[in-house]
Amino acid sequence: MRTFNYSKIKEEKWDSEILSLIAAIYKEAGKQEMYLKQRPEQLEKLVEIAKIQSTEASNAIEGIVTTNTRIKQLVTEKTTPKNRNEQEIAGYRDVLNIIHESFDAIPITKNYILQLHKILYSHMNNPIAGKTKTVQNYISATYPDGHVETLFTPLNPTDTPIALENICNEYNRIIGNMEVEPLIAIPTFIHDFLCIHPFNDGNGRMSRLLTTLLLYRCGFYVGKYISLEAKIAKNKDLYYASLNDSQHNWHDGNDNKVPFIKYILGTILAAYKDFEERFNLIETKKSALEIVREATYIKIGKFTKQDIKELCPSLSISSIEGALRKLIALSKTKKSTALRCGSIIRIWRS
Repeated sequence: MRTFNYSKIKEEKWDSEILSLIAAIYKEAGKQEMYLKQRPEQLEKLVEIAKIQSTEASNAIEGIVTTNTRIKQLVTEKTTPKNRNEQEIAGYRDVLNIIHESFDAIPITKNYILQLHKILYSHMNNPIAGKTKTVQNYISATYPDGHVETLFTPLNPTDTPIALENICNEYNRIIGNMEVEPLIAIPTFIHDFLCIHPFNDGNGRMSRLLTTLLLYRCGFYVGKYISLEAKIAKNKDLYYASLNDSQHNWHDGNDNKVPFIKYILGTILAAYKDFEERFNLIETKKSALEIVREATYIKIGKFTKQDIKELCPSLSISSIEGALRKLIALSKTKKSTALRCGSIIRIWRS
C-alpha cells in the first residue's frame, strides 16, 4: 500500500520558479489584507460574483452545466434545482457556502471530507454520497476515433479509506508544527487526494473545494473574492497536463509533484493579481465613465457587460450602460479610440 511521509517535503530542493511564486503570493496576500481594511463593503460585492463563477466553472469542468440565468438563481438560492445537473450545482453551492462561512471550524479529517462530499450530493438521492469508492475507478481519455486510454489508475477501493486518513494526518502534522511551507503542503495534499481518487464521483469538484478550504485555513483568502475554479477552467488543459506529469510513479512514492505545485501556485498568484486590478478600479473616487474606461483597457478582445460588471462591482448595470454609451459617443469623434470602442458597440448589449 502507498505510504505517506510529508516530512520528506522539507528535504526537497525547490527551484527558483517555485520560490519566486511563493514570495510573490505572500506579497500579494499582504496587500490584499491592507485593501480589505480600506474598502470592505465594496469588496464584499466581489464575493457574490466569485461564488457564481466558482460554482459554474467547477461544475462545467466536469460537464455539469445549465444556463447563466439559472446558475445565478441557484447560487443566490432564488430557485430550486430542476434536473440532475442543477442538483449537483446546488450541492456545490452549499459546500462552498459552508467553507466561506465556517472554514476555521472544518478540520482536515477523513470524516469531515466525507461529510462535505455528502452535502455535495444532498439535493439528490445518491447512495454513494459521503462514502469512499466501492469499485476501482480510472482516469482515462477518449480520443476522436473512439478508443479510450487509461492515463492513470488511482488507489484501489480497499486501501482508500486508510490512505485518505493518512494524508489528512500527515498534512495536519506538518502544518501544526510548521514543518513545511503551507503553499507547498497544500498542492501536495491535493495532488495525493486526486491520485487516491477516493470517491466514485465528485473527486475533481471536491479537490477544488478542498483547495479553497486549505488556503483559507492558512490565511490565503483570495478565493473568496476571485474564483480559483474559473482560473482553472480557463486553463483546463494545463491543469490536466500538470496533474498527469506529476502522477507518474505515484504508487511507488517516486512521483514528481513539481509540475502540479507550479500550476497551483501560478493559479493562486494570477487570482491575487486579478484582485489587485479590481481593487484599483474601485479604490479611488472616480466617475463611472473613468472606471468603465479603465476596465475596458484591462480586458483584451471582446467582452460583455457582465465582464465589466465583474471588474466594477461598485457600479450598477445602468451606470455601466450609461458609461458605455458615452464611450461609444466619444469614439465617433476620436479616431484613435474608434477600434476599441467599436468592439464595445458590437458586444456591450449582450
